[in-house]
Amino acid sequence: MLKIQGLSLRIAAAMCLLACVQTSTFAQTDFDLTAKAKLYPSIGPGLRSIRRGADGKTYLLASPSPGLVVMDAKGQQVLAIPTATAGAKPILGGMVFGEDCDADSEGRIYIADHGGNSVEVFSPGGTLVRSISVPAPVAVAALGEGEVAVATLREPHLVIVFDKNGRDVRDFGDPEQITERVDLNRFLNIGDLETDAKGHLFYAFAYTPEPTVRQFDRYGYSTGPDIQYTAVEAAAEAQAVRREILRQEKHQKSPTFKRVLNAFGVDRATGEVWMAIGNTLMRFDKEGSRRASYQMYTPEGARLVAKTILIEPDHVIVGSDPLGIYEFDRPDKQSH
Repeated sequence: MLKIQGLSLRIAAAMCLLACVQTSTFAQTDFDLTAKAKLYPSIGPGLRSIRRGADGKTYLLASPSPGLVVMDAKGQQVLAIPTATAGAKPILGGMVFGEDCDADSEGRIYIADHGGNSVEVFSPGGTLVRSISVPAPVAVAALGEGEVAVATLREPHLVIVFDKNGRDVRDFGDPEQITERVDLNRFLNIGDLETDAKGHLFYAFAYTPEPTVRQFDRYGYSTGPDIQYTAVEAAAEAQAVRREILRQEKHQKSPTFKRVLNAFGVDRATGEVWMAIGNTLMRFDKEGSRRASYQMYTPEGARLVAKTILIEPDHVIVGSDPLGIYEFDRPDKQSH
């Protein structure tokens, strides 16, 4: 009996030590992060996406208005692609409801037109080049050589890739099996897309109980472990999501959930992943280990909940609907 008690004491002591180490780790890596400036003050409500082109231009998508706006390196507007005013598919240019955008190295622009069930491809000057029929696209990412990866709400795989002629050339990525109800399961697998400089494609599951980012090469092969936020402090939120899934399984209404992963970004140079949950921004290394957490605030002290994130060498750009777009110094490049 004494031996058992002694063993129990040693286990309890070890667990206490582990808890202390974890607490210390979080205490060292959890900081407040205050934006240093607000960018593009005319963009705010309806903000969907921010992308930076290889030419230094910034692509801002806000729906339904003003649509896609392109800024040069000096912050001057050089192009606008508006939303259709009457709700009908425009004949030349425009979109019904843009959900995401990207630009490739040659300046071609890709817009996931969720409202128009298409991916719209524009020339660098804003001329409509091609309209690719895609049911309910939610995210796009330029892959190079004229290819574009698309995430949708309807297709059986997570990603469809179209070539420069608009042909479906491959699809990949199996949805997570979260529930037996097919439409509910597909909704829970909705995701966002990003790429890095090596051509890797990142798929971020926006609604799964545990926020997860999956890594592929452009052909659909895995390039690394899933990056997943499963810390102790995330357990209560994950349990709440599972309870809501069980509740909606019992009804035949169309599924509707709050996003668990509000936004994510990728450091194109290193492939490191940043996740935003509420106003918390977390940085993960390539192996999936969380390196730091930050609480984001506007210069006025308001909590900043991200809709879109752009990771740059020295800055983090965070866009919020409706608060707008804010610039932060890269916290991992600063001394605390």
